[in-house]
Amino acid sequence: MTALLENPTARVKWLAAPSAAAWLEAANARPDLVLIDHAHCERKAAGAALQLMFRYPAEPGLAERLSPLAREELEHFEQVLAVLQARGIALRPLQAPAYGARLSQAVRREEPGRMLDSYLVAGLIEARSHERMALLAAHATDPELRQLYGELLASEARHFGLYWVLAEQRHGREATVARLEPLAQLECEALSGSLADPHGLRMHSVGVAGGAS
Repeated sequence: MTALLENPTARVKWLAAPSAAAWLEAANARPDLVLIDHAHCERKAAGAALQLMFRYPAEPGLAERLSPLAREELEHFEQVLAVLQARGIALRPLQAPAYGARLSQAVRREEPGRMLDSYLVAGLIEARSHERMALLAAHATDPELRQLYGELLASEARHFGLYWVLAEQRHGREATVARLEPLAQLECEALSGSLADPHGLRMHSVGVAGGAS
């Protein structure tokens, strides 16, 4: 299975480490959980973009860029929801992994650090989503899911690319690169470990190559 992860499509420069084979194996074993959590992730991503628009209403060009992103995230939510409904799977609440909370805690509270960190954390989450969707597009055992995730890859790549552009244009390349390094390491640490309960599988549940067991 490790050889399967040597997929150029799945490599994302933002990330400090790639996902582990164990995550892909778990995802193939519980596609229902992946789909339900994916729907929640798309909804949360739309909310994150809107939150930034409300937090920085006077930031030049921000609304013009993030409003289309939020709409696209909601379109993806509806797309995944349609797949769930076709399979007779109800959208239900799932306990979120610690991943998002750990990244949010790393966001500095004072400006301009808060803005930069917010962009980078949003971008890291999008980057990990893209990487894992690429793995599913290539290696999901369900053909319909391979097609679904394959169709979403291009837009997911645009999303984390947009957050990079926002960060670099507002804060400069040097500051952006310098801050991304520790945040990317933290993102990797948040995914380190092994999944104790298969019911805890999520799009952002633990499972990175080289992660501590």
